[in-house]
Amino acid sequence: MFKRAYCIFYKNLYIGDSIKHPSKVKWKLTHGAGQFLVYVITKSETPGNQLEIIHCAYLKQSYFRNHPVFVYGIAGSYDEAIDIIIKISSEASASGMDGRLLDYLEGNS
Repeated sequence: MFKRAYCIFYKNLYIGDSIKHPSKVKWKLTHGAGQFLVYVITKSETPGNQLEIIHCAYLKQSYFRNHPVFVYGIAGSYDEAIDIIIKISSEASASGMDGRLLDYLEGNS
């Protein structure tokens, strides 16, 4: 029987410097395995917002087996996740897409 993934990863996934084994972290996130110090950057569920940072434990909910979240980045701490969002914002600005982070990310997928 096919087990559904808890998340789907962005083609050009942003990975924080503290993530030493990204493929292992991705496997655990995909399969709903627990990790203490991993945060993910996802599209915001809140209207008017673009990206949000959530702890990976949030993804262990059964809801995400049928509705996998799209992950743009993984980080080893909340502060590192903020740094990744700043990097995304800088890249978007440099490409002429100030403040349009999702448009930038979707254009690069």
